[in-house]
Formats: sequence, structure tokens, C-alpha cells
Amino acid sequence: MTTNAQIKQDFIQGMSGISQFWGFPKALGAIFGALYLSSAPLSLDELVEGTGLTKGAISTNVRALTRMGLIHPVTKLADRKDYYEAETDFYKSVQVMLQGRQNSEFDRAIHSVRETLEQLEAGAGSFDKKERAFLIERLQALQEFFNAIDSVTRAISKLDRLGIHTVQSVIKILK
Repeated sequence: MTTNAQIKQDFIQGMSGISQFWGFPKALGAIFGALYLSSAPLSLDELVEGTGLTKGAISTNVRALTRMGLIHPVTKLADRKDYYEAETDFYKSVQVMLQGRQNSEFDRAIHSVRETLEQLEAGAGSFDKKERAFLIERLQALQEFFNAIDSVTRAISKLDRLGIHTVQSVIKILK
């Protein structure tokens, strides 16, 4: 017979796998999984116990999850420990992640791709015809991807300005 703890542990392992699939540390998924299944905020010590990770790994990944908007800190009166809970509004989490796209580092990367592509298209460098065509094709594909990310970000921002109730109505219609 499967125990309650085993069911939760299986979910946490599954979230670790999903996290790793998307290129994030497995610990990120494990921490989110543990918090998502918890009805109360958890301390770092409780996360160590629930995931089997080290306190250092928990601390590092909690900061990353907080920046991503997937978890947030919770304070308890008369308790100096740090507590966290999972964000359950996934639309809100997507918004936070897409707003991170406005990050100046990401903008520099986009600018670098665009600038390199323009140089190659203008004939800069001494690449042979085949290599130049290859590089241009690769950079155009990356540029198209970045343009798509920008379009999604702008669309989400516009929907957000309309209000969450409007967005939820649109989603219901699309279902």
C-alpha cells in the first residue's frame, strides 16, 4: 500500500524531473513540489527534511524560485525563521517570468544577436560563402525566437492591463 509520504515524495521527484527537463536544477523542482503540496508555509529546515537536499542547496534555489515568482516568503510573528509558500496563480508566475525578459542583460543579448546578424549580412569578416550563409541562418532563427518572446511578452502585458478578470474570461472562451 502506498503511503501519503510516498505519494508526496513521488510528486516531488516528478517535479525534479520536469525542472531538469527544462534546464533548471533538479533541486528547484523538488523545492517547488514540496511547497506546492504543503498547506502551510515551510521553513528552510522543513524543506531540507522534505526534500533531502542540503540547506545550502535549499537556500540557493529558494532565491531563484523567489526571483521567478514561483514561491514567496511568508513571515510568522515572533519567529525569526524564513518561511516560504508556492505561488498557485500560474498566470501570475508567467507574468513575473516574462517581465524578467525586460532585464537589461537579456536586452544586451538580443542586441548582440541583431548586431552580429547585421554585420554578417553586410559582408563583415572573411567567412567563406557557405559558412556565412550558415551563420546568418542560425542567427536569423535565434532572432525570430527572440521576436516571438517579445511578442508574447507584449501580449501578456496588454492582457494584464485589461485586468485579470478579462484574461480569465478570454481563457475560458478558448477552452
